[in-house]
Amino acid sequence: MLVPRVIPCLLFKDSALVKTIKFKNGNYIGDPINTIRIFNNLEVDELIFLDITATKKNKKPPFDVISQVTSECFMPLTYGGGVRSIEDMKKIFSLGVEKIVIGSYAVENPSFIKEISKLFGSQSIIVSIDVKKDYSGKSKIYINNGTKPTERTPVEFAIQVEQMGAGEIFLNSIDKDGMMEGYDTGLIKTVSGTISIPLIACGGAGTIENLGTAVKAGASAAAAGSIFVYQNKNRSVLINFPSRDELANIFMI
Repeated sequence: MLVPRVIPCLLFKDSALVKTIKFKNGNYIGDPINTIRIFNNLEVDELIFLDITATKKNKKPPFDVISQVTSECFMPLTYGGGVRSIEDMKKIFSLGVEKIVIGSYAVENPSFIKEISKLFGSQSIIVSIDVKKDYSGKSKIYINNGTKPTERTPVEFAIQVEQMGAGEIFLNSIDKDGMMEGYDTGLIKTVSGTISIPLIACGGAGTIENLGTAVKAGASAAAAGSIFVYQNKNRSVLINFPSRDELANIFMI
């Protein structure tokens, strides 16, 4: 049996990597290239790299940075942030990126997912769903890096984009982001139970055991930021990744 995918998620802002709490107050982590070199040495199998300001500031993806990242990255790389056109995607794929995350633009224009899945193939398209609970406790989708609420719910949107051709869902809990208190397993169960495509859970991991909890809740893969860039909950920076034996123990393989 294969170990479920465990994916470091790196957040890029301006010229550096940061780590947020509830999508706010990005704490400086370091230079992206040096961080990726460390993950190479740690034999990470997959990496997600997100520009968290491109969409909010209506900027193009940072193609120069993506090129530098792919030239150093030995593992399959997923990029997201500011992607709003087929031309953007063609350029990003040409730089060596394997998969592209579409977030806010997928909510604003779901038919774009259908168009690009036909052109590039579902296997290369991930739709990001950023979720936050409102005052009544109902989960709603937020866009523009968590700054703009919508009336869309994660379940109905996940079903829609699967029908449109998305290959995976990247489900991120804004409420749990950076808190290091564990994933929103209820959200994972609810969304994963309504779709047949893989779901990548993100937001809240504070221990490597939490990764197993996310998978038990229905995630196909567990993504995380804090536990892979911090030494502990005191948030002292230390790039790290569990060994294969540790992952096998977590998933009881």
